[in-house]
Amino acid sequence: MNISVELTLTPLQDNFEPPIIDFIKKLRASGLTILENPLSTQVYGAYDEVMELLHSEIKETFSNLDHVVLTMKMVKSDRSGYEPHF
Repeated sequence: MNISVELTLTPLQDNFEPPIIDFIKKLRASGLTILENPLSTQVYGAYDEVMELLHSEIKETFSNLDHVVLTMKMVKSDRSGYEPHF
């Protein structure tokens, strides 16, 4: 079963960019399909692979930051090839 996950990491601190960049680089290194835009990062792949990656990277990120918000949306399908039809 494939899934699509949209993530928005929001460190609640003045120097917020380095933790976001580090998080995205680790997602990129996973070998999964990763798409980025200015507001979020999307991860696409098999459920178990995506969730294993997110489990470890979210835990590490939360361990390294005092205050952080992570917003996550999940869809049961691989939407990486989505193109508007209008």
